[in-house]
Amino acid sequence: MRVLKTAAIVALMSGCAIATMDARPASAFTFGDFIRAGRQKPETQRAQPSEQLPGVGAGTMMDPQQNAAKPLPKVTGPKYYTYKAEPLRRISTDKLLDPVVTGSVRNDALPPMLRMALADARQFLPEINVRASGDVAKAVEAHYGARMDYIWIGAEGVNARAKAALAVLADAGTVGLDPKDYAVTVPADAFDRGDMITREKELLQFEIALSAATLSYVQDTVRGRIDPNKISGYHDFKRKSVDLTSLLDKMSASTDVATLLNDQNPKSAQFAALSVELEKLRSQQGVEPRVEIAPGTLLKPGQSNPELANIVAGIRLKGSETLKSEHAAVLAAYQGTPDYTPELVTVVEAFQKENGLKADGVVGQASLRLLTGGDTVASKINKLEIAMEQARWLPDGLGDRYVFINQPAFTATYTDKGAEQFSMRVVVGSKTNQTYFFEDEIQTVEVNPYWGVPQSIIVNEMLPKLRSDPNYLDRMGYQVEVGGRPVPSSSVNWYGSTASVAVRQPPSSDNALGELKILFPNSHAIYMHDTPSKSFFNRDNRALSHGCVRLADPRRMAAAVLGTSIDDVGKEIAGGRNKALQVPVKVPVYVAYFTAWPNKDGAVEYFNDVYERDMYMNRAFEATRNARGAEG
Repeated sequence: MRVLKTAAIVALMSGCAIATMDARPASAFTFGDFIRAGRQKPETQRAQPSEQLPGVGAGTMMDPQQNAAKPLPKVTGPKYYTYKAEPLRRISTDKLLDPVVTGSVRNDALPPMLRMALADARQFLPEINVRASGDVAKAVEAHYGARMDYIWIGAEGVNARAKAALAVLADAGTVGLDPKDYAVTVPADAFDRGDMITREKELLQFEIALSAATLSYVQDTVRGRIDPNKISGYHDFKRKSVDLTSLLDKMSASTDVATLLNDQNPKSAQFAALSVELEKLRSQQGVEPRVEIAPGTLLKPGQSNPELANIVAGIRLKGSETLKSEHAAVLAAYQGTPDYTPELVTVVEAFQKENGLKADGVVGQASLRLLTGGDTVASKINKLEIAMEQARWLPDGLGDRYVFINQPAFTATYTDKGAEQFSMRVVVGSKTNQTYFFEDEIQTVEVNPYWGVPQSIIVNEMLPKLRSDPNYLDRMGYQVEVGGRPVPSSSVNWYGSTASVAVRQPPSSDNALGELKILFPNSHAIYMHDTPSKSFFNRDNRALSHGCVRLADPRRMAAAVLGTSIDDVGKEIAGGRNKALQVPVKVPVYVAYFTAWPNKDGAVEYFNDVYERDMYMNRAFEATRNARGAEG
């Protein structure tokens, strides 16, 4: 029986699942159910099959042929969308010169002839054509509708403040933005003084355009160009708001507008490291040596393969100096033969170990990616630009104490007092059961947890078994409730709706959540937890769960967020009782997705795009460029 139960749990392989689009989660075993979670009701109180409860019907399972034609339902997860960028609109100039007519404008710095032209400027205002996003357009209209003291032009035309702002906008690429989004046509210094109307049109066009460009830059660098929630249902962020109207007032009064604009960029150490890496790689474009190895190559110890010569060449190119020094004799003696000898296996194992891979000597997909150079310089630049965009979705500075889960890296790190304390391997959702990208706060650690089986697992994985074997859950030791009342698994009409059916697995050594789970209540039912499937942490690709995050060392993480010792956590577990331990101070947790991210030493590392989300980000970038009229 124990073997059967373990096999069933490994088959399910998760403590949670994707939030569903067409089925509600089991309602009987929520976070608030901890108090009664460990109370088993006496057998005499269990509902009998004859009781007419929702989802339960007397004798309904006795005639499977009657229901055989009914198709199995399917619960699906979130989808990826066709990204729709915010369209630009023309900034309304109809009332922008009202202050001039009323005499409230402070334009005494302008030449007399230019002031005269201003008074008659209504005739060409309709020709001023500047387009911007809705928020930016509103801010520009509000500013110039109430006042007309110019920010960017003066007696000599384009002023020093404008030139400083233009320099910042032209340098937008250093912070991962596209300078084309903020390009402004600058009036020439020389002009025909006999045609002041034309000159005024150029200057007014420039004034409005530069105000729109600077506001667009600030909005983009604070919150990002891309709205994450328009990419997919797996993204969940409250988009940041930016006070654009007050910013124009600040720029109007500033004597150092360049500093004012640059200060709007993220200031975190992680963002700074990404920016430095981006500048370095851009200087390296076109000068990268590479080794080519046939795609799909798989080499195991003792085999022969003509690609071995390229594999060794890759180690010579990508291996550290220490590795090449320690194995200099073997590398020097190798003459390009196809035989994968034990000596070469040792070299490959050393290369795998120093790159964080399983050191088994098997050259597969992960090893090939490193040996061939991994990402090209161009692809690394792309990952950096995406990472800098996504970093803007998070708080600027993650805090002094937090947990950071990076799904492509398959790691969870704990930071306290601004310094990383430890990092551990994790298992995240598979490609069909992806983990979401969001932020939250850790509130509770539950020891000896119950596993409330999500509706997606009940419907997609348990239901086929239950239709052929209604006793399946009873036999496996699961508890079933319908409408909040305990019932035998065999009494449930598994051909009907399961919306009111709740299934949970009691605490045990076989429990899918292991010894504990760490909760940060969210609408996606995602949390961190232990697992009995420890071997999964030895794999390079650890996208294997139903969506939750499995921890390689859950006791250590629990002790950290609880502010206690690992021994104390162990004592709580040893008590054997299901128990919820409140975290004394809520800890921010970032369930993130970065294919480029700096490590604790500030060195940027690159990871495989396990969910292909970078592809969707690139599509969003392209849609945004098209909406803004930028080329490329």
